[in-house]
Amino acid sequence: MVRMTTMSSPFLLGFDEIERALERAAKTGSDGYPPYNIERIAAIGDAPECLRITLAVAGFAREDIEVTQEESQLWIRGRQRDDKSRDYIHRGIAARQFQRNFLLAEGMQVLGAELANGLLSIDVAKPQPDRVVKKINILARD
Repeated sequence: MVRMTTMSSPFLLGFDEIERALERAAKTGSDGYPPYNIERIAAIGDAPECLRITLAVAGFAREDIEVTQEESQLWIRGRQRDDKSRDYIHRGIAARQFQRNFLLAEGMQVLGAELANGLLSIDVAKPQPDRVVKKINILARD
C-alpha cells in the first residue's frame, strides 16, 4: 500500500518528518491561556540569534511552573495551589493550571528561562551549522 502525503513534490526528498511535525502541531490546541508572545532576539557578540517565548503568568510562583524539553517539544506547565487558610469574601481570581506546548525544529536548544514581573521568558536557539560544500566526483564508464 502506497501512502500519499501532502509533501509529494519530487523536489522535496526526505521531508516526511516535517509533515509529521505539522500534524503534531495541529493537535496541540489550547484554550488560549496563558497568552504569549514570540519574538526574535538578534545575535549579540558570541551569543546566537534566538527566539524568546514570553508567557503572561501573573500569580504563579517559580515553584508553580515547570519547563521541560521532551525530544522536539517544549512543554510549559503551571499549577497554582489553593490556599485553604484564606477566608475569601469574594473570589474573582481562580487558582488555575495550564499547559502550553511548542514544537521545536531539529537542533533547537533551550538556552534558559526567567520569571520576572509575572512574565515567564524562555529563550531557544538553533546553533548555526558550519557551511558544508562537498564536491561529488563523477565516475566515467565507457
